Order: sequence, then C-alpha cells, then structure tokens
Amino acid sequence: MKVKRTSLAKAVIGAVFGAAVVFAAPAQAKDWKTVTIALEGGYAPWNLTLPGGKLGGFEPELVANLCARIQLQCNLVAQDWDGMIPGLQAGKFDVLMDAISITPEREKIIAFSKPYAATPASFAVSDPKVLAKASPASGVVKLTGDPKTDKPTVDALRKDLKGKTIGIQSGTVYTKFINDGFKDIATIRVYKTSQERDLDVSNGRIDASFDDVTYYAANADKKDGALVVAGPKIGGPIWGPGEGLAFRKQDADLKAKFDTAITAAMADGTVKKLSMKWFKTDVTP
Repeated sequence: MKVKRTSLAKAVIGAVFGAAVVFAAPAQAKDWKTVTIALEGGYAPWNLTLPGGKLGGFEPELVANLCARIQLQCNLVAQDWDGMIPGLQAGKFDVLMDAISITPEREKIIAFSKPYAATPASFAVSDPKVLAKASPASGVVKLTGDPKTDKPTVDALRKDLKGKTIGIQSGTVYTKFINDGFKDIATIRVYKTSQERDLDVSNGRIDASFDDVTYYAANADKKDGALVVAGPKIGGPIWGPGEGLAFRKQDADLKAKFDTAITAAMADGTVKKLSMKWFKTDVTP
C-alpha cells in the first residue's frame, strides 16, 4: 500500500528493500504454466484468511479471474509483508498481490503491473453536523495534487472543518494533504494507529478522521455505527497511480500477461463488480 495501512510493517519498507537486494535471484527464462502468488491473508477486505485456511477477499477473487483469462494455474500462499519482497527476489514467489501501491521507490527494485485499483480516501465523523454523511451513490472527486486545480474542493471542506480537530494516522500518504490543506484552520492530531484515532472520533474527543475508504468499508460497521463516511470521496493522481501486482524485473513476459488480463477485467466491469462487493465503492483506476 501507500504506507497507509494499519500494519506497522508497511512503515519499514526501506529495510525490506535492503533485504531484497541481498536475496536477488539470477534471471532465468520460464515457461509460465504455474505461478505462486503471495498475499498477506490478513488485510481485509483486500485479502483475508477464511475458516479452513482458504484465502478470500477482493484480491483472491480478482486474481482467480485474471489467471483464468491467461490460462495460468495460480497458487495463492499467505506471507507476512516483511518477507514478501525478499521472497519474490529469491524465487519463493512469482507475484505479489497485497494492496501494494506503485511508488517510485519500489519501482527501483521490482516491476509493477498496470494498476488494478486506485482507492479514494474520505473523512469520517460521528456527528453529521461536522460533515454531511456521504451518499452511497456519490462518485469520486478526483484531485491532481496541484493546489490551484484542487482549490474548489479543498475550500469547501475548509469551511466545514474550520476550528475542528482532524485525526490522522502517522506515516500515511494522506499526511501532506491534511497538513497542507487544513493545518492553518484546524487542529491536526496524529495517531500511531487508526484504532486509537477512531476511538477518539467515536467518543467525541476529535471531530473527524481521514483515511482510505476501503478501511472504512471494512471497519466502520464494526464500530456500532459510531463512524460514518462524510464529505466527498477523494481520489485521482493526488494519491499516485494505484495498487498493482509486483514482479521481478526480469519477468517482463509474466507482467505483460497480467497487464493484458487486468485491461480486460477493467473493460468488462469485473474490477468494478468485485470492488463494489468488497469495498462498497468502485476502485477501478
């Protein structure tokens, strides 16, 4: 992910990169008939471990569709995040699929497919007087990251959030957006975990939080309705290109196969259908 996950392991990606270089495997040609795909199996609703040990969620269902399109036998295995990139480079896995955001730093050592998801973010509140509850049918407002272009959306939010306290998890891709857009008119409180932040929103100690809508889709209902997604869903280039499959750089042929399948799955609505099922919002890039 974009280091926006609740897992602290995501914040130590630099250390993982160093290990990946140590375990780099030599290039070799392969006749791709069977591939091993590593997922965390514990990042619902992207991927999760079902009773009995089977992997489920958005990504396992999507990759089953992709593998059928390109006639590959795909074996899914659960792997902790810390061992994913070293394991890929060492040949333990052929593909990584764990809501991994495409970033320039990661592209230095691994190759990415075209994005299969681009997740928007939103505010959440316990008091709808702070921000109006988002409509389930509302679309995504796409921001570019250019303050001039994004000004109308940010200005509208600034009016509602002036004098309020906004909570955000530390080390996320959203920190800059919140600080740049609201620090001069609101109090920004940084939390080590999303759970700590959400508890303060639910109890009225802060007014709003900001996070990925997929996080809220998986967790808001578990908080007995205390949190509701509010204001616009914000997506677009401001958060980068999105999440993609990860490959060894030498496996360009395998990447090309999955790129073709992802294009087809987006074109026929498969990605949208699965994202609505698991996230309650369309995350098609």
